[in-house]
Amino acid sequence: MKKGLMTTLTHAGSKITMPSTSMPKVAPLYMNAAYCFDDAETLAAVGSGEKEGYLYGRTSNPTNDCLREILTAIDEGADSQVYSSGMGAISMAVMSNIKAGDHIIANKVIFGTSFKFFRAELRDKFGVEVSFVDFANDDIEKYFKPNTRIVYMETIANPTIDVLDIRKIAASAHAHDCLLIVDNTFATPAVCRPLTLGADMVVYSATKFMCGHSDILAGVIVANKKSLIDHITDVGHSYGPIMSPFDAWLLIRSLRTLEIRIAQHSRNAMQAAEYFQGHKQVAHTLYPGLASSPAHKVASEIFSRGLYGGMLSIDLGSEKNVNDVIRNFKMIKLVPSLGAFTTTVSDTKTSHGAMTKAERDASGLSDGLLRVSIGLENVEDIIEDFEQSMKKVGR
Repeated sequence: MKKGLMTTLTHAGSKITMPSTSMPKVAPLYMNAAYCFDDAETLAAVGSGEKEGYLYGRTSNPTNDCLREILTAIDEGADSQVYSSGMGAISMAVMSNIKAGDHIIANKVIFGTSFKFFRAELRDKFGVEVSFVDFANDDIEKYFKPNTRIVYMETIANPTIDVLDIRKIAASAHAHDCLLIVDNTFATPAVCRPLTLGADMVVYSATKFMCGHSDILAGVIVANKKSLIDHITDVGHSYGPIMSPFDAWLLIRSLRTLEIRIAQHSRNAMQAAEYFQGHKQVAHTLYPGLASSPAHKVASEIFSRGLYGGMLSIDLGSEKNVNDVIRNFKMIKLVPSLGAFTTTVSDTKTSHGAMTKAERDASGLSDGLLRVSIGLENVEDIIEDFEQSMKKVGR
């Protein structure tokens, strides 16, 4: 029977059947919010898990699952889940495993918005106890309580670039029957795989180095047990921060070159750190690849293939000096993010603006600290831009 124009427009071309002789080189993008069923019984069977299939985009999507396969493999995990931003992943990983009255031990040096999430949301609003502890210099053993459920840290601390021994912290957490969650954003699996060192979950702002192109927002959780991801996914049905399929497709594209990109970021960062280390305008250079770094020994033990990542920080002595350097760049830009293919910088008031000045001071985050995300440019050009800019400090 001949169909009307609107019926044809809305129903024709709704299926793509690929011949078995030719398969797509790149996994297709499935931009579907929902899926079709021939009967209610089949829908119910898929919903209960009796049959494989997809129901609704807030739960799962074929493109997202393709991404999850890659992420689970490269972090040597049991399963993973993807969300619409790094904070979406962090909040889902934490909130799925705590309740009011529980206790969290968090390193006092973490991303500013993560700090605010623990303080303003969990502690002040939802009645979760939070102890901010100096993991680098204090013994976390004395902070465990009977109600402690989670220990939280970053592989490479933002922005002090400290590297902590995940193996020891994992042992302490597990001795007290706690989960260890590690934010591996700065390192990526190309530099460090925290799950292999004892962490229970690793989280990422995949917006940063994992993507590397500054064109999506993305968050990732990878766990050492499938049951952890199953629980987080179930809780996520209520909160709904799932990653969009298009962002998942773009992140798949980016991950294909992750190892070679991180290797170049790391090589450039090492050369830049060596340059900064001998510069008269730089009081301290913070980079674990330097033999002089207090973090060098641990980083060399837990990092892969002699790579130390693309992030470093330099102490320029004062907020004025930081502002002068930023103002005089010709190529490098001040950006409230990191991990892109170009070199960018961020002052502590930008990267940790979610913290009060008193909180930044208590965490040792000086206003004279400049966080540098080293890009993929020729390193000589990166150094040249810093050199010409720092010559103008104080003028």
